[in-house]
Amino acid sequence: MTMDTDRVLPAIQEELNRQEKSRFSPLATLSREALRRCPEERPGYRQLFAQDADRILHSHAFTRYIDKTQVFSLVDNDHITHRVLHVQMVSRIARTVGRFLGLNEDLIEAVALGHDIGHPPFGHEGEQILSRLCRQHGLESFLHNVQSVQFLDRFERRGRGWNLTLQVLDGILCHDGEVHKPQLMPERDKTFADFDRQIADKMHEPRTRLFPMTLEGCVVRLSDTISYIGRDIEDAIELKLIRRDDIPAECGERLGTSNGTIVYTLVTDLIVNSRQVRDGDAEKGSAKDWIGFSPEVAELLLLLKKFNYNHIYQNPAFKPDFDRIHKCYERLFGHYLRELEHDRADSEVGRSFLNSMAEEYLQRHPPAAVVRDYIAGMTDDFFLSQARAIGCDIPERTCIAN
Repeated sequence: MTMDTDRVLPAIQEELNRQEKSRFSPLATLSREALRRCPEERPGYRQLFAQDADRILHSHAFTRYIDKTQVFSLVDNDHITHRVLHVQMVSRIARTVGRFLGLNEDLIEAVALGHDIGHPPFGHEGEQILSRLCRQHGLESFLHNVQSVQFLDRFERRGRGWNLTLQVLDGILCHDGEVHKPQLMPERDKTFADFDRQIADKMHEPRTRLFPMTLEGCVVRLSDTISYIGRDIEDAIELKLIRRDDIPAECGERLGTSNGTIVYTLVTDLIVNSRQVRDGDAEKGSAKDWIGFSPEVAELLLLLKKFNYNHIYQNPAFKPDFDRIHKCYERLFGHYLRELEHDRADSEVGRSFLNSMAEEYLQRHPPAAVVRDYIAGMTDDFFLSQARAIGCDIPERTCIAN
C-alpha cells in the first residue's frame, strides 16, 4: 500500500468507530470491542465484525449452503427453501431489527450468515442420524451449532480456521432457534475460556441452555424463528402438504396467514416491545438489557410452532425415505473410517479431503472426528453420489411441479 493508503484508511476506520459510539444504543456491541483469539499481523482497515462477515461469506462451507436441506429433502421444486436462502432471510430480518434498535448490523450479519453452516446433509433428520453415529464411534453428540464453530474455527483454511471474533462465534454457538425463549437477555462479559467451556458442556449435555453474550446475537436467535416459521408454511402449501386455512384461526387473525404478513407482524412486535434498547440511559446488565416479543405474540408464536411441528415437520404424508438415508449414512461413515484407518495417504477420503488439510488438524482429531467433519460438510447431492458410488440403495427425488 502507498503511504497515503496507510494513513487515510486507518483514519476512516477510526472515524467509523467513533460514530458508532454516538449512533448506536448504549447496549450495542461496538466494533472496537471485538475480540480475536489470535492477534493478526495484518488487521486491515475493515471493522472487525464486517471482516468476519466477509470471511464467512467467502468460506467453502458457505458455498455448500446452496444444496443443503432446510426442511424438505429430495424434492425437485425450485421454489422450496434451501439453507442458503434461509440464512439470507435471517440476515435481512435481523439487520432490520438491529437497525431500528440501534445495534451493530455488521455483527448481526456475520452471526446470521454463519449460524447454520454446520448442518449436515438432509437437515435436522441428518443431524440426528449423524449424532447417533458419532456416539457409536466414541464421539460426543453431533450438534449443528457446535459443528458450525468447528468448520469456521478449526476446519477451514487447511485446519487453521478464520480466526473469527468471540462475539461472532458465540452468536453462532448460541443461536438455538428451535428453543422457545421469547425474551432474551445476553450473558455478557464472556471470554474465550468461557466459550470453550460452553462448547464442552453443550457437547456433553445437548440440552444445556446457552445464551448469546450480545444483544446482536439475541436478535439473530429470534430472527431465526421469524425467518423459518412462515416460510416453512409457504413451502408446505406449495407441496400441498397443508392448506392455508389449516393455520390456527387465532394465529391467522393476529399474526397473519402468509409468510410476508407473519414476518412483518413478528418483526414489528419485536421492535416495539424492545424499544427500551434505544433509550439513552440504558446500561449493559441493567433491567433494560433484553429483547423479546410481547406476551400475546409470544403465546401465538408458540402455538404456531406447535402447528408446524405437528402438521409439517412430523407429518407422515410427505416424508422422504429416511430409512435408506440412514443406511447410507451408516455405510458411508464405516467406509470412510476403514479407508482412514488402513491408508490415510492414498484413500478416496485422502484424495478428496485429507490432502487439503494441515497435519495439525489430522493430529488433533481422531479418525471418527475427521469422518464426521467430512460427511457433515457434504451437500445433499454429493452425499447421494458418494453413497451410490459404494453401492448404497439411495432414495429418488420426488418431482413436484413449480
